[in-house]
Amino acid sequence: MLKTALVLGATGLVGQRLVSQLCRDERYQAVICLVRKPLLQHFVAEHSTKLQPIVIDFENLQDYQGYFAVDHVYVCLGTTIKKAGNKSAFRKVDFEFIHVAAQLARAQKVSSFVWVSSVGANAKSRNFYLRVKGELENAIFNLSGLENAFAVRPSLLLGERYEQRYAEKIASWFGKIIAPFLMGALAKYKPIQANDVATKMIQLQVF
Repeated sequence: MLKTALVLGATGLVGQRLVSQLCRDERYQAVICLVRKPLLQHFVAEHSTKLQPIVIDFENLQDYQGYFAVDHVYVCLGTTIKKAGNKSAFRKVDFEFIHVAAQLARAQKVSSFVWVSSVGANAKSRNFYLRVKGELENAIFNLSGLENAFAVRPSLLLGERYEQRYAEKIASWFGKIIAPFLMGALAKYKPIQANDVATKMIQLQVF
């Protein structure tokens, strides 16, 4: 039986690749994307047979529970403190929105829920970014009744973005240089292509 997927964060680096892969995956009949603003027209046209983009207000995500009546939920939401403006705004996107999504997925009894976390996520970390990621993991994994919840924990993401992040471009360049030396326990810190992260997310889903 063909599956339906719901994607949050379809405009991001991983989200774009994920949506493209899902629309090409013969196991899916529909890919619903909840977005803050309309997707680019050429992207929609390229995937028009399956793609169903819906513009919503993430501040009131709970009002869109009906869209979570799917087989698989994928969440690629994420921002930076610089872009968000402050730590509180960052936490709203990287913790609150995703946590609400997990609760809505549980209420609709989805088959599986996969989201993008980060390598080094730890609720006790002194680093605010990693602490928020770790707190979210704990919160979702402790949600009673949410079956098959999986977090992918990539290191530095590689891939072309619509928006320029110069610090990340420099980090990407440096990461590629040191990647060959990251072996054994350090291998998890190697930069990874966003497309590979998207592939891993699909592999984690329960069919």
